[in-house]
Amino acid sequence: MVAALVAGFALSLSLILAIGAQNAFVLRQGLRRAHVGAVVAVCCLSEAILIFSGVAGFGAIATRAPWAIEAMRWGGAGFLVIYGLRSLRAAWTETGALDTGNGAEQSLRTALGTTLVLTWANPHVYLDTVGLIGAVAATYGAERWAFGSGALAASVLFFVALGYGARLLAPVFARPAAWRALDGIVGVTMLALAVKLGLGA
Repeated sequence: MVAALVAGFALSLSLILAIGAQNAFVLRQGLRRAHVGAVVAVCCLSEAILIFSGVAGFGAIATRAPWAIEAMRWGGAGFLVIYGLRSLRAAWTETGALDTGNGAEQSLRTALGTTLVLTWANPHVYLDTVGLIGAVAATYGAERWAFGSGALAASVLFFVALGYGARLLAPVFARPAAWRALDGIVGVTMLALAVKLGLGA
């Protein structure tokens, strides 16, 4: 059981460490200290649903309904393009530095809505969690739930560290140039992911 737990943890961590739209958003919320707990909680709950759906064997749904994957792919690509262009615009026009008080300007509803879209409208999330983790978990037989628990533990640890650890970088983002650089990186990343989704890569 311990071996399955560790294997699940390692696989999940390797998958989630890749730079993505969801991670970039959680990082930004952490830097602004805006609704961090709620955003992290939604990410963790979503991961739990997706991972254990895969462990339970629901990965077959993706193969039986390829149209659903296509719809999510194009919907996710469209959202990423919009989000990416907004970030690039901010990188070009914004001149403000980090203001911890500005986080309150964004409503909790908006923050949670963005988190849900960035999480659930990304087909790669399903391929990684429901598909890949579910498939590997199946090879562990009766210990597949321990594998899934390890995978979830890695995700929770990552999101908590990303959301709450980001504030350690606050002094760096006291400079306007740092915010503009982050917005630029986020924008390019979003557009690159949108192209990747559009090409089906």
